[in-house]
Amino acid sequence: ADYAVWQRRWLEKDAAKRQGEFWCRSLEGAPALLALATDRPRPVYQTFAGAEVALEIDADLTRALKAVSRRHGMTLYMTVLAAWSLVLARLSGQQDVVIGSPIANRTRPELAGMIGFFVNTQALRVSVAGTFSQLLDQVRQRAIDAQENQDLPFQQLVELVKPARNPGYTPIFQVMLSWQNVDEGALSLPGLTLSPPEALPREAIKFELEFNLREEGERIVGGLGYLTALFDRPTIERHVGHLRQALVALVDDESLDVARVPLVDAAQREQMLHAWNRTPDTAPPAACLHELFEAQAARAPQAVALVHEGLALSYAELNARANRLARHLRTLGIGPDTRVALSTHRSVEMVVGLLAILKAGGGYVPLDPTYPTERLAHMLSDSAPAALLVHGPRVTLDTAALPVVDILADAALWADQGANDLDRAGLAPHHLAYVIYTSGSTGRPKGVMVEHRHVTRLLSSTEAWFGFGPQDTWTLFHSVAFDFSVWELWGALAFGGRLVIVPHETARSAVDFHALLCRERVTVLNQTPSAFRQLIAAQAASDQAHALRTVVFGGEALELHTLKPWF
Repeated sequence: ADYAVWQRRWLEKDAAKRQGEFWCRSLEGAPALLALATDRPRPVYQTFAGAEVALEIDADLTRALKAVSRRHGMTLYMTVLAAWSLVLARLSGQQDVVIGSPIANRTRPELAGMIGFFVNTQALRVSVAGTFSQLLDQVRQRAIDAQENQDLPFQQLVELVKPARNPGYTPIFQVMLSWQNVDEGALSLPGLTLSPPEALPREAIKFELEFNLREEGERIVGGLGYLTALFDRPTIERHVGHLRQALVALVDDESLDVARVPLVDAAQREQMLHAWNRTPDTAPPAACLHELFEAQAARAPQAVALVHEGLALSYAELNARANRLARHLRTLGIGPDTRVALSTHRSVEMVVGLLAILKAGGGYVPLDPTYPTERLAHMLSDSAPAALLVHGPRVTLDTAALPVVDILADAALWADQGANDLDRAGLAPHHLAYVIYTSGSTGRPKGVMVEHRHVTRLLSSTEAWFGFGPQDTWTLFHSVAFDFSVWELWGALAFGGRLVIVPHETARSAVDFHALLCRERVTVLNQTPSAFRQLIAAQAASDQAHALRTVVFGGEALELHTLKPWF
């Protein structure tokens, strides 16, 4: 009680104010969260169930670390702290890390023999950069500065810094390093033989990771505690191994740049670089995207390729229409890497125009007419296309300098063109296939240029997973201005499947879309998880049976528990 009164009076003095200002300066701009990769999503509210993985640093390495510490005028604790900071920086991808560390806080001799809990907590911020030697010197100074300002209670430090609070993790820091350097001593009682108790398993953890270390003879021993809600034991065993490797690297070469410090041993390196990367040595097809479609048209010309609102088009019919339009586009100068904008509503003509652009050698730039005019104007200006293909109601855009081709109204211009496949005219798989724009959520939309070989590699490398083929029926559910449509289009047409174009209004109604799936006997469905949740509800309210064999998710994170009603 006397100490508490003394401390309260001390906190009212200028010394406490100076220490508070030090900690505010030290932690200004520090990351609120150490973004370690976890084995499971972070819970909304932090839990405290934990476990521990043991660590032992042998006598030879410990002696070498002590020698390094003496050369830098620092303690063994500081040296280990520097190595642990390096490991955390590499695991999180953050150069700036904050590590909590408890201190005895018995700074006056009068407190040495007093019974009570005086421990305070320091938040040590480390910038992991430069050489190992420079990192050691930085950590030494940070630790000394923290010791000189150790009296301010951590609770008040948090109140002063005012970090962003989140119930899912602790403020200021989420990782603790505790170093016990007090000799436990020996206890002798007459008539008794005494031995230290065995350590109890750690089942409660206050922070996400807690290193508890101590010197035991000529060794460093202890363990790394972890929250079992976030991490699996093998992950933590790797973290412990990373620290050991960092300490070995430090002893071997203090001049090594911290970015090049190896954190894995030879066996782990072999596993990551070679064992986990033994993929089949299959090169992507040498064909362009539209040539995969042409091969299917030659193989089964009468098979149905497209279906839209009662209209069906065979592979031969679709191929012939696209070939005639492609020849007309070549008269406009369309060739390899030439961009052609495509503004059409969902229709057979949309796919005809897309195929024709590729066959002519160009790359298509999809402009969804339902998008805001401002966004479409930016995409048109930014992509600088050589021509614009349109179908259906026109979007008001400045196209005065562009040749505009109406796929339906201008069809007489190419009606007499040849229906057979075009020659490549210099086109190769490394040329542009399409440009799709990002959402623009972080600024202005950006056009991503994708080559033929990027898509053909995707198709060839996943073919064995799904076994797509002529027996499959797909839906073109997404806008052609959204990259999921690429998978839908070519998953069907490159493997000889049937592609059902989903009308815009149908795509906006889960009930109507579910009815279409059942009616058309769709076997392969591509969905974002949020759209699929609505489809689950529609399925539950319907007595119709679907024919789906595969659902491919993309575009958003998939939470598996949301699929339980479907199963």
